Amino acid sequence: MTIERDVAGNESEVERAGGAALREWLGTMLLIRRFETEAVRLSYANKIPGGIHSSEGQEAVAVGSIRALGPADVVAGTHRSHHHALAKGLTPREVMAELYGRADGCTGGRGGSMHLVDVKRNFLGSNGIVGAGLGIAMGSALAMHLEHRPSVAVGYVGDGGANTGRTWEFINLAALWKLPFIAICENNLYAVETHISNSLAGGSIAGRAAGFGLVAVTVDGQDVLAVHAATREARERALAGAGPTFIEAQTYRYEGHNVGDVQNYREASEVASWREAKDPIGYLRHLLTERGDLDDASYAALQGEAERAVSDAIDFADQSPWPDTSTVDGPWPAHLRTGAHS
Repeated sequence: MTIERDVAGNESEVERAGGAALREWLGTMLLIRRFETEAVRLSYANKIPGGIHSSEGQEAVAVGSIRALGPADVVAGTHRSHHHALAKGLTPREVMAELYGRADGCTGGRGGSMHLVDVKRNFLGSNGIVGAGLGIAMGSALAMHLEHRPSVAVGYVGDGGANTGRTWEFINLAALWKLPFIAICENNLYAVETHISNSLAGGSIAGRAAGFGLVAVTVDGQDVLAVHAATREARERALAGAGPTFIEAQTYRYEGHNVGDVQNYREASEVASWREAKDPIGYLRHLLTERGDLDDASYAALQGEAERAVSDAIDFADQSPWPDTSTVDGPWPAHLRTGAHS
């Protein structure tokens, strides 16, 4: 399933982005990694109710794609969306407090891990319905098209969603109406515990999408530069009126489907091989170091910033109050109505 990295293409993408931007991407990926590691620990410690779906290992997909967007562009995620939310600009405090079910969370503690939302940042949320993020994004893209807004909408779906009918209904309409829409499939090889080789006929999710007449590409989802380039080009096509794009990003989740998953459907050696040879953070660190844009001290500083931000988020969530039960039916807390953020 692994795609060979386009070294020449990456070099041009590095020049386009610049070292400072790439260090910020790396810092965000480190933040997501630390956040997910701590969230798993806190879930096992019963600090986070209801369990979570960790995106550890998939950081490059979220950061690479969202860094190719503008602030007015819309994003809609999946049930596994902490990385989407943090890459889109939600703070670790807001997301962690929401995981805790506390009032200072991004939805006032009422949504939890699978229902992160921030409309003012154009993050239209995550949810537990397989493939639904594509529908939310497609609807947003239709509104942009009808109102002639120079924006695009991005919807994420997992490889399991490639076997769900609604996914292809959304793709069909987006292609038919030439909407400014980008569908990104995070193909992490496993739909819960079913390997894609046991569920996908035809051998290619992007190949299925191409049948609807839109541009469909497959990229290495562990390579933030490849994801960024594909999304940037898709956005340019959409804004030029050329319609939607489907991006299959081949990636891997290091944790189980959810916290508590015993993972008896794959060998530990498989996970270790991805961590050691195909880690998205390790790849970007190596690339920046080889170019002279990063040294060990700078990398350690980025790690430290991520650790402090997540530690602060945990302290914030621990101290955040529980939602006021009197507001269950409204009005909603002031910070949700006004868009003020901590």
